[in-house]
Amino acid sequence: MSNLTPDTHFAEVAKLIAAARQRAVQSVNTTLIELYWQVGEYISRKIEAAEWGDGVVTQLADYLARTQPGLSGFTRPNLFRMRQFYEAYRGDEKVSPLVRQLPWTHNLIILSQSKRPEEREFYLRMAAQEQWSKRELERQFKTALFERVVLNPVKVSPVVTQIHPEALSVFKDSYLVEFLGLPQSHAEADLHHGLLHKLKDFLIELGRDFCFVGSEYPLQVGGRDFALDLLFFHRGLNCLVAIELKVGRFEPEYLGKLGFYLEALDRDIKKPHENPAIGVLLCASKDDEVVEYALSRSLSPALIAEYQTQLPNKKLLQAKLHEFYLQNAPEEDEA
Repeated sequence: MSNLTPDTHFAEVAKLIAAARQRAVQSVNTTLIELYWQVGEYISRKIEAAEWGDGVVTQLADYLARTQPGLSGFTRPNLFRMRQFYEAYRGDEKVSPLVRQLPWTHNLIILSQSKRPEEREFYLRMAAQEQWSKRELERQFKTALFERVVLNPVKVSPVVTQIHPEALSVFKDSYLVEFLGLPQSHAEADLHHGLLHKLKDFLIELGRDFCFVGSEYPLQVGGRDFALDLLFFHRGLNCLVAIELKVGRFEPEYLGKLGFYLEALDRDIKKPHENPAIGVLLCASKDDEVVEYALSRSLSPALIAEYQTQLPNKKLLQAKLHEFYLQNAPEEDEA
């Protein structure tokens, strides 16, 4: 006879129902996005063929409101958004499937706030992967995530690229913790306690596959006790992730202590089926040249990142990104 309680069996049924509901919601969303795509395509083709002017779209909105009582979402502005939606992604076989994975509100945010096709693709992929809410997606635009990722690739040791090559797409060069409300001058304890208090927000900033394991995680080596600031597990990388916090600038000697912690985790904590642990030094500031020198010969899978307590100047980053693209634009063949 089964030792499982009735509640356990009931919970399994509840999971099946929840999964079916999620599939139903996704199916409805896909159908809706497909409809908006088709309407946008129809309007676009009519206008391009000079069969319609912009004024006809207003007439179409009035007609739908008159003949389809209770129908919402087909106002004149929305009809023009559907046209813009179609024209932005038509012919792009990589991106067009992604738009069907996201709600219409997410698509509108990405469409209206992205300045480049590659930026749209970046946010489409990230929003689908991380399953950001509308509020979380808007926050990523405010933090200039795309600009930061392009301008400042994550700095990792050679061992990371050997053991965890996919880690380059998991970690960032800087993390925004403006939700902590920390003053410019703060102690490590303030940062530590703030991250624990706002753990949900910090997990969103880290990424969807991060799971919290513990704070001041105890490690015992040679009869001595040590405490690791924060310990996480990453499901995609299948490894423990140790995070050490520093409220000052990065110093090369910090890597030695982090490497020691990683060795202890691999020897005493890691499960046989898990990959070697990765270490993250999260510092208030860093000199990229010092970081490069320090990481170049590091034998530990480690990376150095900054935390920022204030939202970045997005206009400044956009200007730097524009300059970056100009400098890296392919040169036209000379006649």
